[in-house]
Amino acid sequence: MENLKALTESVCRIAREAGYFLKEERKNFSREVVQEKHAHDYVSYVDKASEKRIVSALRQLLPEAGFIAEEGSAAYSDEPYCWVVDPLDGTTNYIHDNAPYCVSIALRDKQSLLLGVVYEPCRDECFYAWKGGGAYVNGERLRVSLVSEPKDAFVVAELPYNFEQYARTGEHLIRELYGRVAGIRMTGSAALAICYVAAGRFDAWLEAFIGKWDFSAAALMVLEAGGRITDFCGSDDFLDGHHIIATNGPLHPLFLKLAGEVSPL
Repeated sequence: MENLKALTESVCRIAREAGYFLKEERKNFSREVVQEKHAHDYVSYVDKASEKRIVSALRQLLPEAGFIAEEGSAAYSDEPYCWVVDPLDGTTNYIHDNAPYCVSIALRDKQSLLLGVVYEPCRDECFYAWKGGGAYVNGERLRVSLVSEPKDAFVVAELPYNFEQYARTGEHLIRELYGRVAGIRMTGSAALAICYVAAGRFDAWLEAFIGKWDFSAAALMVLEAGGRITDFCGSDDFLDGHHIIATNGPLHPLFLKLAGEVSPL
């Protein structure tokens, strides 16, 4: 595809507009409009309205592309290109008026990621990358950290909604990392946590049972910023997976080992 940079710039505008909508709606948001999709997994009219806005704008931008969208407002039917859309990543944060939350949009063909955009309205940060073009936030180039020792690592160990399958893995990760690394955090937004790995703010992240819309855009940021993304088994063919590790590179073997010791699969 020609001129991915220009296409990425257009997607940044769409993501920003959606992010502004999220921030404005939050001012008068009520928990009474929230629905539970699964145990502890929520959705509201804001997610759905944001997705419809994004899908409509992306259709005009690239009519030949299909969609994988979290709230199901559009579908993929084997088109040559596919938009992967999360209209509100960090919904539980959003419901509780807690940052961060974001809009995440990726474009892929059948083999690889072509571009990714993640916009976080609370800090007005737009992360973006296109294949072979590098990764950026608000115009500044992103680079992963150079941390190589666990004692210096600032990491994210999220606990997904699938607690029955993941409890033993989550407990193992906390037990092995707590006191061994510089710090452990849970952000509530996979897309942003992965972007923060690309930016060198975090050194490693992993989570299981997540959707393509959660990680696709941010995964390209990490790759273009010099980091590494795999599934829990260490495969670089992660695009259709649901158990993902993102690191700066040097820390990847450690997190593969920890994930493999108590597999949630």
